[in-house]
Amino acid sequence: MKLSIVIPAHNEEGCIAGTVEALHSELVAEKIPHEILVVNDSSKDKTQEILDQLQQKIPTLRSVFNAAPNGFGLAVRKGLDNFTGEVVAVYMADASDRPTDLVHFYRVMQERKVDCVFGTRFHRRSKIYDYPWPKLMVNRAANFFIRVLFGLRYNDVTNAFKMYRAYVIQGTRPFISPHFNLTVELPLKAIVRGYSYAVVPNDWINRKTGESKLKIKEMGSRYLFIVLYCLIERWLSRGDYRKQETIDET
Repeated sequence: MKLSIVIPAHNEEGCIAGTVEALHSELVAEKIPHEILVVNDSSKDKTQEILDQLQQKIPTLRSVFNAAPNGFGLAVRKGLDNFTGEVVAVYMADASDRPTDLVHFYRVMQERKVDCVFGTRFHRRSKIYDYPWPKLMVNRAANFFIRVLFGLRYNDVTNAFKMYRAYVIQGTRPFISPHFNLTVELPLKAIVRGYSYAVVPNDWINRKTGESKLKIKEMGSRYLFIVLYCLIERWLSRGDYRKQETIDET
């Protein structure tokens, strides 16, 4: 089962090499067939130059360029249009995700035979390092709101770190989110349309270099829009887009 890892990257010259090298090393050690697909979201720094150099020594790495318009969601969507594996994960360029957690997601998907694996940073076995308090409070409020609306036990819908089988990506199209609200659109559509999922803990580490691309003030109404969009589908679509009702939570 080939694993594709989609990494959106905008001006990530300070961390992209370390992220890709650590990821590749872990996947090779675990003997997981894979591709690392970095989407250069019109970076103005040396991100592409670094990727070109890395491709000379990492055969499973390739990059695609996302021309304007730009944005996190559009970059991820570019990656989802170009990956070649049977399974795909969204992984952050800033090394906030851990390669060992990615491997765990992959093993869980294999063992439990689920359609999706969703990470949660808010579990007794999860560890969070240097999460800014204002963002943390907004995160918990937003996730509580989503849980109540959809009746979910899952407590980290906004977490970008998730894994999907390729047919789930096809089954949840079309995508409409151009920004970080894609991190909500993907799992909510998968849940509403009846794809099975497992929830597993993952760690999160705040970036050490560069600047966070998530701007809370700009995203509130966009998150709300996509949540309501998925809720309307759940209420009014009469199951037209559903796959099956199989849910596996831990």
